[in-house]
Amino acid sequence: MLRKIPIIFLIFLVSEVCSQVPGTLKGTIQANGVGIPFASVGLNKTTFGASTNQKGNFEITNIPAGTYEVLVSAIGYEKQMKTITISESKPLQTISFDLKENLTNLNEVVVSGTMKEVSKTESPVPVEVYTPAMFKKNPTPSIFDALQSVNGVRPQLNCNVCNTGDIHINGLEGPYTMIMIDGMPIVSGLSSVYGLSGIPNSLVERIEIVKGPASSLYGSEAVGGLINIITKKTANADKVSLDVMATTYQEYNVDAGIKYHLGKKVNALMGINYYNYQNPVDNNQDGFTDVTLQHRISVFNKLNFERKENREASVALRYYYEDRWGGDMKWNPRWRGTDSIYGESIYTSRYELIGKYQLPLKERFFYNVSFNNHDQNSYYGLIKFNAQQRIFFNQLYWEKEFEKHSVLIGAAYRYTWYDDNTVITQTNDTINPKNLPNNVALPGVFIQDEIKFNCNHKLLLGFRYDYNNVHGNIYTPRMSYKWTVNANNILRLNAGTGFRVANVFSEDHAALTGSRDVVILDHIKPEQSVNANLNYITKFNREKFNLGIDMSAFFTRFSNRIIADYDTDPNKIYFSNLDGYAISQGVSANIDLVFNKIPLKFLIGGTYMDNFKVENGTQERQVLTENFTATWAVSYDWKKYGLSFDYTGNIYSPMRLPLLGPLDPRDEYSPWWSIQNIQATKKIKRFEIYGGVKNLLNFTPPSNSIARPFDAFDKGVQYNSSGQIIPTSSNPYAMSFDPTYMFAPNQGIRGFLGVRFKI
Repeated sequence: MLRKIPIIFLIFLVSEVCSQVPGTLKGTIQANGVGIPFASVGLNKTTFGASTNQKGNFEITNIPAGTYEVLVSAIGYEKQMKTITISESKPLQTISFDLKENLTNLNEVVVSGTMKEVSKTESPVPVEVYTPAMFKKNPTPSIFDALQSVNGVRPQLNCNVCNTGDIHINGLEGPYTMIMIDGMPIVSGLSSVYGLSGIPNSLVERIEIVKGPASSLYGSEAVGGLINIITKKTANADKVSLDVMATTYQEYNVDAGIKYHLGKKVNALMGINYYNYQNPVDNNQDGFTDVTLQHRISVFNKLNFERKENREASVALRYYYEDRWGGDMKWNPRWRGTDSIYGESIYTSRYELIGKYQLPLKERFFYNVSFNNHDQNSYYGLIKFNAQQRIFFNQLYWEKEFEKHSVLIGAAYRYTWYDDNTVITQTNDTINPKNLPNNVALPGVFIQDEIKFNCNHKLLLGFRYDYNNVHGNIYTPRMSYKWTVNANNILRLNAGTGFRVANVFSEDHAALTGSRDVVILDHIKPEQSVNANLNYITKFNREKFNLGIDMSAFFTRFSNRIIADYDTDPNKIYFSNLDGYAISQGVSANIDLVFNKIPLKFLIGGTYMDNFKVENGTQERQVLTENFTATWAVSYDWKKYGLSFDYTGNIYSPMRLPLLGPLDPRDEYSPWWSIQNIQATKKIKRFEIYGGVKNLLNFTPPSNSIARPFDAFDKGVQYNSSGQIIPTSSNPYAMSFDPTYMFAPNQGIRGFLGVRFKI
């Protein structure tokens, strides 16, 4: 009994430190004289904290007497720390902070990885946060291209002709990645191929990336991870911003934003993105365009409403239109849908509505709603593909803080309507007995409890239940544990399950290119997965430098994995559930090094991954997955002359590529390849002039990546009685036209020049 007394005393002491309530701290956080909303304020090594309101003010109450370090952090700014003392004689303290802009991404910032805005260091879920400053190191015309700078995230082009693609996280294909805008899951299915283009960069506050299980909060598509594009609040936006860029390929991109007011209580923010590329290039001399020609415009308008007690209310609208084509260099719109000259022509029209409203109640209830309509009119050679998709999503959730519990309870309903002109969506069972449903209703409820055992240990438990009108009950539990070893070392463990329903178009866009037919062997069952992620962050703050290291190990095991079989028949793609299991596993690390006495910064990341499937006792590496990838960004800021220099790049190990049969002469594996870029930026008051060179090594895929481009309609291909291609003198390798041998962009070395302006 006596041995237990010190333990009881320690528990009592910790409880006393965290529960005494004599003092209050008030203050303001600003930058350049303007208050910063939603900045995070916390008393270091305690659970006391708050967020600033729209004017940058905050208040923390119930603070025990003592001396504390007040830690402040905000998106895009360097963190600051000051010391205060709370005593019985001075129970009220006031303090102010003037933050400086920060370009690194491993520092503590406010994120919403648990559907609530918290400090990154306080979140039990590991979330990577990237601000526009990161992507300015290698400016791109779309967020899809910008993500090539993120370790473990790879924009994968799936077609040499139309250049459509998806986002891979840790080697998992695009359908396993949920892409959201302001927390709304509106980029999926049909739109996952085109939805990441045209989001105005001027309106992006940050991009949050969760690698690993997130299905318990965000639903069935967040199996491999999620990408959440957070748009700016009007209070954080510039009054006017303009970014114009051109390349030696004759690509032109304009990104503009303007902030305005509608009355006294409505702040508005409009962004416009315009991209135009109309210069056919055929450097590899295969007769086809190296890069898809595009003409697109996107208009985004967001309204924030000022309400009593700083309650949230916002609504946003976006319209997107794109006309893209690729194919034979002689193609023009008159050949659309004919068998004379091959081209892939795609017209895309899309609009979105996003809204968030905090109910006028004492408790914190929030209602989210979104709707989008996506229309595609396209021809892939002779193949006509017209499709429409509408997604309605709404969600009501309640946040409640208790002494040691932070509870989130919500209900959601998502309805997806999809239709196209293929047999995939035919409803006549005599035509297609294995059809996929056109309409999917997905109501669900979720609960999450974040338990604070003490100042160093947190446990998050989550559970989600959904009901799919086709597949029935879906259960997705989740667990996250966070151990704050000390101020510079944090360990996190996350585990959960996932569930995903197939959408054949987004599963494999190659189903519409070339001459391949889609064959569904069986009724496709939903995929299920078990996920785990171990994350460790450590920081070293020294006199000459600050070093941050973020390391993770991940594991996912799939059952009912949906596999696209290219190998059995070069004229068909067979879709079926894997009779076995699939594994995705690996380790990754990010290193953030900032020197204090010289303006030099390094951000380096690397990921090793192993993705394979096991069927009938045989293990096989999956197509288009690399074993190793690395990214880097080296920056030097020469403030005396207003100059900065950025050297960015990535490198990928070989991937297994889809061949067209045993006679295909092309290499089964891609080579090691790397895209590297350099940029110089000059600041002149409100202007930034930037320029540089992309793809310094001038790397491009092999010139024979498109199979038989000279016979795109397979008029010279001969078949046997079983429908298999036979070798002939004009086709000795028994191949048909196919553009799916794709692993890297076809654009070679090129220069770029741009100018930015903001008020």
